[in-house]
Amino acid sequence: MSVIYVLLTISIIVAIIFFTAFIISVRSGQYDDSYTPSVRMLFEDELVKPTPTDKDSSAESIENKNKSIQLNKSQNL
Repeated sequence: MSVIYVLLTISIIVAIIFFTAFIISVRSGQYDDSYTPSVRMLFEDELVKPTPTDKDSSAESIENKNKSIQLNKSQNL
C-alpha cells in the first residue's frame, strides 16, 4: 500500500511540473500565433534554379538552366 502513496506523490509532482511549464509558455506568448498555421498550406514552396558550373558542357548547362528544383520547407528545418 505504501508503494501507491509513493507513486501518487511522484505523479502529482510531475503533473505540477508540466502544468507550471505550460503556464510559463502561455505567458511568454508561445501560443499567440493563430493565423499563420491556418494559411501556411496556401503558400507555395520556393522554386530555386541551380547554377551551371564551368565543367558542364553546353548541352548540360542549357538543360540545367531549364530545370527548377522545388525545395521542401521541412528539409530546411
